[in-house]
Amino acid sequence: MFTTLLIIHGLIAVALLGSITHQTAAACWPATSKASFISSFRSVAGARYTVTNIILYIVTGVLGGVIYTSYRTAVRPYLESAQLWAFNGSFEVKEQFAAIGLGMLPLYWLVWRTPLDTKLAGARAAITGILCFIVWYSFLVGHVLNNIRGLFGR
Repeated sequence: MFTTLLIIHGLIAVALLGSITHQTAAACWPATSKASFISSFRSVAGARYTVTNIILYIVTGVLGGVIYTSYRTAVRPYLESAQLWAFNGSFEVKEQFAAIGLGMLPLYWLVWRTPLDTKLAGARAAITGILCFIVWYSFLVGHVLNNIRGLFGR
């Protein structure tokens, strides 16, 4: 059961990763034309991603909370016994970042409301960039810790 939830958690995290990265590119580096692949990637309507990103973030967090007990009972004791303190600490930081991101979601929704206020373009870029960093960091740490026994196992 935990393995199935972990896979679902990972798949939803990948969808969130793609969506928030796309929106961040559009917010931080708006395209002036669609002449190249990079310009096309950046020329999306970022506001359309907002509600989807919020839902994906919350669902990913809830699923992460459900499978958290498995991490605490199986993975963390292994990390401590193997003295892999940096990996254990990176997961602790991930938890804090995810909580900060959850608290930022109302502000994120507020700055991306349509019609978009041009005065909030900088705030949109900053908030979306921070959330993008949190999602990428969480994804990478979760992926490495999911495979930790294969990397450092005896």
